[in-house]
Amino acid sequence: MSTVDVRRTVLRRRIRLLVAATITYNVIEAAVAVTAGTIASSAALIGFGLDSLVEVASAAAVAWQFAAADHERRERTALRVIAVSFFALAAYVTFDAVRAILGDGQAEHSTPGLILAALSLVVMPFLSAAQRRAGRELGSASAVADSKQTLLCTYLSGVLLVGLALNSLFGWSWADPVAALVIAAVAVKEGREAWHGDACCATPATDEADEADEAGECGPTCTCRTSPEA
Repeated sequence: MSTVDVRRTVLRRRIRLLVAATITYNVIEAAVAVTAGTIASSAALIGFGLDSLVEVASAAAVAWQFAAADHERRERTALRVIAVSFFALAAYVTFDAVRAILGDGQAEHSTPGLILAALSLVVMPFLSAAQRRAGRELGSASAVADSKQTLLCTYLSGVLLVGLALNSLFGWSWADPVAALVIAAVAVKEGREAWHGDACCATPATDEADEADEAGECGPTCTCRTSPEA
C-alpha cells in the first residue's frame, strides 16, 4: 500500500470517528433542547434542538457514505440527504417562529437552554475544524458540508444564547422567535449549498485557506468542487 493510500485510510477512519462523536453529542443536545424548549415555549430552543437532529441526519449520511470502500460513489446522495434535512429544519422553525410572533405563546426563561447554548459554543468549533481539515485533505464535499453543518451549530448556539438572554434579562419575548428565524435563514443557505455540492475540497495548505473556508468562501489554495446537476 502506497503512502497516499495509507493517508487516505487514516483520513477515512478519522472522519468516521468524528462523525460518531458528532452524532453522540447532538442526540444528547437535541433531547435537552427540545425538552427545555417545550417547557419554556421557546421556538428558538426547539429549533435549535431540531437543528441537532438535522446534524445527526447529516452525520449519519456521511457515516453511511464512508462505510463503503468506494465512498466517492455515495457522495452526491449524502449531499442531497444533508440538503433536504436543512430545508426541513428551515420550514418547521419558520412556521413555529411566525406562530410565536403572532402571539401564540411567549417564551419563558430557560436555564437549561442557556447552559446548553454556552456548552455548544465550546464543543462544536473543535469538531467542525477537525472534520473540515480531514474532509478537505481527502477531497470529500460531503465531509466538508457536514463540518459546515457542525460549524453552523456553533453560530446558532450564539444566536440562541443572545435570544434567550435578552428574553430572560429584559423580557423581550420577540427576541426568541427572531433568533429562530435567523436559524431558519442560515439553514436555507446551507441547504442550497449542500444540494448543489458546493464545498472547498482541495488539500489544505494555509491558515488563509482555513479562514476563507470558515467564511464560506474559497481561498486561493482551495478549489470549489461542484457536483454535476441531476
